[in-house]
Amino acid sequence: MNCSFLFFRIVMVGKTGGGKSATGNTILGNQRFESKFSSKSLTQHCKKVFGEVDGQKVALIDTPGLFDTGIEEAKTTKDIAQSISYASPGPHIFLVIIRLGRFTEEEKETVQKIQRIFGEEADKYSMVLFTHGDLLKGKPIEEFLEESKDLQELVAKCNDQYHVFNNELKDRSQVRVLLNKIRDITEKNGGSQYTTEMFQMYEKHLREVKNDMEKMKLRQAHEIKVREEKENLRVFQERLARQEAENSNLILKMMHEYFIFLFHFNYSSQRVCYKQKATDSQS
Repeated sequence: MNCSFLFFRIVMVGKTGGGKSATGNTILGNQRFESKFSSKSLTQHCKKVFGEVDGQKVALIDTPGLFDTGIEEAKTTKDIAQSISYASPGPHIFLVIIRLGRFTEEEKETVQKIQRIFGEEADKYSMVLFTHGDLLKGKPIEEFLEESKDLQELVAKCNDQYHVFNNELKDRSQVRVLLNKIRDITEKNGGSQYTTEMFQMYEKHLREVKNDMEKMKLRQAHEIKVREEKENLRVFQERLARQEAENSNLILKMMHEYFIFLFHFNYSSQRVCYKQKATDSQS
């Protein structure tokens, strides 16, 4: 056995009720994690348990369940992110626990949430572990996946790395197969693990993206304000021009009426004068 694999660090993530704690117990072969059917996450904080499976030392880190309505999402995200320190210097694998059966939008978003927490770099260190394998009723998981495009996309996001567990089954072969798959993935990754440095780089990237978005929002707000000011100025200028035009028309009208008045006044005055002269002549 390669010395790099003397100790496997495994982080279990998934939706509340997906079977994370039960999966940890199945891997270890004994009840080390609290596990029972519940709509609320039994794991409120990360929990780390050491064990040995067929000579392979393992460290299992259980995390709070995703989509738990009783816990704020921001707190859950922060607690799950802390699993990196529990798995220091880093996990060899993220086991994304998905319960076979009804595949909801929350299950679809599980891997996306993991990516948002740890970044796409975590994909090659991730494996989908389907629980409640007894629901397959003997059908191969590959055949089951072929019937669901959503499940295919889910597995594809984890580099097509997956396994099935029947948590009620006492046969330890399913655990040995899982560890062999983890070993193969670790070998494919050059014996590396998802490190704290990777997580910190991703967090730095998120901060930069957030800063860029804030700058873009400020720039857009400034551009909108400038456009509004220009529009207000245009409306004011149009209103002023209309007012000036109306004033000019009013002045022209008044002048026109004044000239007409003068014309009629002069005309009337001249007629009076002519009549007066005529009268004077006759006298």
